[in-house]
Amino acid sequence: MERIYLDTSAYLGILLGEEEAERLQRLAEKKIFCSSVLLLIEAERNLVRLSREKVLKQEHYERAIGQLRRVHEDFLLRDFTVDLCLTGSFPAVRLPRSNDLVHIRTAQWFIQNGGLERFVTLDERQRGAALELGLPVQNGQDFK
Repeated sequence: MERIYLDTSAYLGILLGEEEAERLQRLAEKKIFCSSVLLLIEAERNLVRLSREKVLKQEHYERAIGQLRRVHEDFLLRDFTVDLCLTGSFPAVRLPRSNDLVHIRTAQWFIQNGGLERFVTLDERQRGAALELGLPVQNGQDFK
């Protein structure tokens, strides 16, 4: 099965039922989703923030948190370990945020250890940095 890396922005799109979610869900039927364990804390933090800001209703929050707690059943997750640090791998132009760099380096690790069909993000800054480093990037809106 082919692997697809989802960063937190792409996974939050699924959790929040954004337009891209249905296409990503269909794609998941034939692929293995990969990510960093960083996705768990980033997604949890964003769900709590959206709930506190009353953007996310309580029942939607509970459903999303429940799905997040089961993500390890649906994803191949890579721990954030020392070997991903100090690699010297940076885009030439863009300097990504630390969390974005963790996702990029984790995707690079997946490429080197079993392959990766594409890297999916809904974040334009992340997308640009990943493209600069040669990742097979696809924006969530581009799914067919």
